[in-house]
Amino acid sequence: MTSSSPNSLRSLRTRRLLNGAVTVGSVLLCLLLLPTRIPGMEILGVGPNWVLMWVVAWSVKRTAFEGAIAGLVLGLLQDAMTAAQPTHVPALMLVGVLTARLQKQRYIQEDIVSVALIVFGMAVIAETVTAIQISLHNLVQPGSFYPPLVEIWVYHQRVALSSAILSSLWAPAVYYPLNRWWEKERLIEPT
Repeated sequence: MTSSSPNSLRSLRTRRLLNGAVTVGSVLLCLLLLPTRIPGMEILGVGPNWVLMWVVAWSVKRTAFEGAIAGLVLGLLQDAMTAAQPTHVPALMLVGVLTARLQKQRYIQEDIVSVALIVFGMAVIAETVTAIQISLHNLVQPGSFYPPLVEIWVYHQRVALSSAILSSLWAPAVYYPLNRWWEKERLIEPT
């Protein structure tokens, strides 16, 4: 062994710790921004889905399994901050898997516009999964605290479109710095 081995091992450990801190810190920031309603950052009372943007940014250059795990963890964290019914887990897991699959098929390039389009589509899908969960809950337990099915789907259209527009506009603010960091740390292969 050379004398520089302990230093390089220490440097590697430091880089991994720093990368972990940046990743966890970015997740916490997205979770804290989620309930925040900054003036001018909402449409019809709906704000950007920061957690969804983070899952897309994570999943773009990773496997479907890694995207699903990210969706699972962030879905559970979001459920802990909000009501667990309907759960955010299936929607975010689906977003992680679909984003990774899109990227593996090379249907979409990895530029800011493509990521914004991915986020737009995934926000609509995520909101649709949530509306389906609420509808199923209504069918299983009629007279529950949810509104009638017609109202759910009318409301879903407004929420899905508002969330998709805002999330896609803010997606570069999440994707670009995280992607640059992960490429710099060579934890993912740059294209």
